[in-house]
Amino acid sequence: MNRIDSLYADATDPATFARGYLDYLSEVIARLDENSIAAFIEVLLEARERGARIFFIGNGGSAATASHFANDIAIGTRAREKPFRAVSLTDNVAVMTAIANDDGYDQVFVQQLQTNLVSGDVVVAISASGNSPNVVKAVDYANERDCLTVALTGFDGGALAKKATLNVHIPTNKGEYGPAEDGHMILDHLVGAYLARCVRGAGA
Repeated sequence: MNRIDSLYADATDPATFARGYLDYLSEVIARLDENSIAAFIEVLLEARERGARIFFIGNGGSAATASHFANDIAIGTRAREKPFRAVSLTDNVAVMTAIANDDGYDQVFVQQLQTNLVSGDVVVAISASGNSPNVVKAVDYANERDCLTVALTGFDGGALAKKATLNVHIPTNKGEYGPAEDGHMILDHLVGAYLARCVRGAGA
């Protein structure tokens, strides 16, 4: 059952709906696996140590989250001497539309990786359903080239949960895009906050 539909049906006014949504989001966040989050942080720290690049990908709201993640990790950590080499492959409209127009939307990320990815890099795929074809293709490509892949998923995790090296799952019901994407943004700020302080504490 989609809890957001139920919350709306039961709400008597916007304030009641707001309280129900916030309470449900709290339930979702409480069920997150902190060990998978810690493993994600370690992947990013290790990528920094070896100078590997970290590519973020996603569609729709997840594309915006990919941009936000890349900003908060590459720039927000202030790791100037030894940076997190994080970039979002959702940010170049000319590149994305050229690929989509010429070869199909399912190619928009994998073709960018074909140009930029090298062994040891990291691909972070953000998808509530875990089944977006262009994201799945990109993860398959990265796996074939000995790269680490991290999935940030919702719903039942979809194909990405099975294919990625590491899955960080937001436990939501199918179709609950809002809470799933809310959870991904919380992960962004949680991970970014830790990395910034880790870098600062190391004096690097």
